[in-house]
Amino acid sequence: MAKAIRVNAAGGPEALSFEDIHIPAPKANEAHIRHTAIGVNFIDVYQRTGLYPVPAPFTLGLEGAGVVVAVGEGVTDLAPGDRVAYAGGPNGGYATERVIAADKLVKLPEGVSDEVAAAAMLKGLTAQILLRRVFRVGPEHTILFHAAAGGVGQIATQWANHLGATVIGTAGGPEKVALAKSRGCAHVIDYRTEDFVARVAELTHEKKADVVYDSVGKDTFPGSLDCLKPHGLWVSFGQSSGVVPDFPIGLLGQKGSLFATRASVFNYVGTRPELLAAAEDLFSVIASGAVTVDIGASYRLSEAAEAHRALESRATTGSTILIP
Repeated sequence: MAKAIRVNAAGGPEALSFEDIHIPAPKANEAHIRHTAIGVNFIDVYQRTGLYPVPAPFTLGLEGAGVVVAVGEGVTDLAPGDRVAYAGGPNGGYATERVIAADKLVKLPEGVSDEVAAAAMLKGLTAQILLRRVFRVGPEHTILFHAAAGGVGQIATQWANHLGATVIGTAGGPEKVALAKSRGCAHVIDYRTEDFVARVAELTHEKKADVVYDSVGKDTFPGSLDCLKPHGLWVSFGQSSGVVPDFPIGLLGQKGSLFATRASVFNYVGTRPELLAAAEDLFSVIASGAVTVDIGASYRLSEAAEAHRALESRATTGSTILIP
């Protein structure tokens, strides 16, 4: 019998229940996989708490890596024994096994371990779309990346540095500042002791940033807008500190005719060709050594509640994974 972390009603980490589940045979265009590593992400917290409503009961998890056990009719590009990874819905990742649409799976190349894939798929694909699709970063750009010591932040700042951009990061506390500095940031601002708006202006000689990547939300708004040069882009892609408050659109005009977007990775890798292209780009920078994936913490699947507590308390750095 397979095991899974189930959410029977929205709530705190205690709402996570370790239960037996039945795995059906794969239908047409589906694959049955056995997980070897599972990614933990803030979207899991949002779904568990009900911030992102999901009908209960459900099995949490949108990211994982493992081995194909069986495939359904019509699946021709995967076979039992293939190493694969995925990121995206439907839920079901916090489990020892699952059945998933085969077109969600990407084969893993040699040199990318299951643990790295589980740690990097969702965060890495997010970094890919942020830097290559939402705003195409190049050597001429200065970027501000909040939570630079986090899972997405570490991948994105290394990648942006590889692309030649001047990278300014924010982080909380000396240890995270040092970590972010080692991951491609030219400058790191400690938001606990420094005014990040004033520091960005100082570091850029008042020119400010071309783009701000913001997964923090409430605590960094509207300061993020004040870090942008005229016509700059504010990219909101999370809200770890709380929801961004409603604001009049005229505010963007007042602060320099700014652009704003709420980016979701799933809107950028919604087709098979988009997914394969983004994954190939991600795996190439990992394989080249330009991006190193930091697995900051690893828990047993049954310890998922502890993983969530650590994530919510901002006690984590890098990526967190679960091992079945």
